[in-house]
Amino acid sequence: MTQQSVEPKTTAEDAGAGSRVPSGRSWLDRYFHITHRGSTVAREVRGGITTFMAMAYIVLLNPVLLGGEDVAGDTLSQKAVITATALAAAVTTLLMGFIGKVPLALAAGLSVSGVLAGQVVPQMTWPQAMAMCVMYGVVIMLLVVTGLREMIMNAIPLALKHGITMGIGLFIAIIGLVKGGFVHGGKATPLQLGPAGELAGWPVLLFAGTLLLIFMLQARNTPGAILIGIVTGTIVAAILNATGVIDPKQWANGAPELHGSAVSMPDFSLLGDLEFGGWGEVGAMTVGMIVFTLVLAGFFDAMATIIGVGTEAKLADDKGRMPGLSKALFIDGAGGAIGGVAGGSGQTVFVESATGVGEGARTGLASVVTGLFFAACLFFTPITAIVPQEVASAALVVIGAMMMMNARHVDWADRATAIPVFLTVVLMPFTYSITAGVAAGVISYVAIKVAQGKAREIGAFMWALTLIFVVYFALNPIESWMGVH
Repeated sequence: MTQQSVEPKTTAEDAGAGSRVPSGRSWLDRYFHITHRGSTVAREVRGGITTFMAMAYIVLLNPVLLGGEDVAGDTLSQKAVITATALAAAVTTLLMGFIGKVPLALAAGLSVSGVLAGQVVPQMTWPQAMAMCVMYGVVIMLLVVTGLREMIMNAIPLALKHGITMGIGLFIAIIGLVKGGFVHGGKATPLQLGPAGELAGWPVLLFAGTLLLIFMLQARNTPGAILIGIVTGTIVAAILNATGVIDPKQWANGAPELHGSAVSMPDFSLLGDLEFGGWGEVGAMTVGMIVFTLVLAGFFDAMATIIGVGTEAKLADDKGRMPGLSKALFIDGAGGAIGGVAGGSGQTVFVESATGVGEGARTGLASVVTGLFFAACLFFTPITAIVPQEVASAALVVIGAMMMMNARHVDWADRATAIPVFLTVVLMPFTYSITAGVAAGVISYVAIKVAQGKAREIGAFMWALTLIFVVYFALNPIESWMGVH
């Protein structure tokens, strides 16, 4: 990395000298620099718990996103996905705490899971898809080690970065609307309201109610709004189901009721279930584009999130440098590989880490606490499994709305900016392909710059991307023209 990590100077408190640091916690103080960063163990624990509460919804949402069939018609066990999601979040967050030593928590990136569910598994099996996660994680780690990650970040125009984030947000939102039963494929139109042009059944109304509740809580700046909404929706669903108001067959993923004990052993059946190869029918070009799309999906937000949360925690200087930055970026990249091995999708830093910082977290000890809570989730799978798909799907729409807020950073009066961003944003959900959206944005950006006589402003990386994407769009016509099948 060209950015250098700035480690804080050791003070007497950090060294554990004298009686100023109680002997019972001196090793924590020395290792995590708690006193030096103006924090206490109590603040770190409180901050770690707050961060977990703010992002615990991922344990419920990720199984919804990864609940589809792969090319072979196989689906993942919900219990196994819950275990994999909690396991990967626990491991990566603990690594961030002990090695990165910063208050950042990681979990399955919804953008990455969206790509896997929407683009990857229709073309390959789940084990092959998780192998893709390992590959993209390795790519990001190499980009961090070589310093190319920052170069690529700087090469792509800021407006396109915001466009990619917004497009992924809409992509996730439409997945939520479909899985919630609010949107269906129509007979006379591509999409329509409900299965017959109207909302049908209590579950979809519960989806709408949960969605509205979360938006209302967010408007009041209620901490943990998403989690509160999901828990409330689940309780209402359980009551309606228990009283016989709703036919159990109406629920998409089974009736919301607890079968047996609330505690059970984790299901590690997805751990290490990877398949590298066997992509002959897919083709090398498609495999390369999938890995590239996964890199994009897990790439852009991480650096901004890490530096942004670090700045809020008063760890970064005026140049954005912070203690353990390179380590944090490397662990974020490793999260892709760890998530793939666990079977729970690629992991990335969550912006919800800022909630813990707001409670006073300043060190990696907070991340350790968050990681331990995720580890505890491994044994409460029966409880998380009762959350109806319709309730959890509402949170996907909320996440999409949050990602769309990047629109405020785009200069919509400048067509050279607005058109590429527009194409990037709308084509992701309309084509159900993040790759198509990014490709259209990149190609149109370069084309408009050339038309304006500003070709010199286009960097070499953008030219290379444009060439790749032109081939991507034209591959089928070219193969047909050449007689390749």
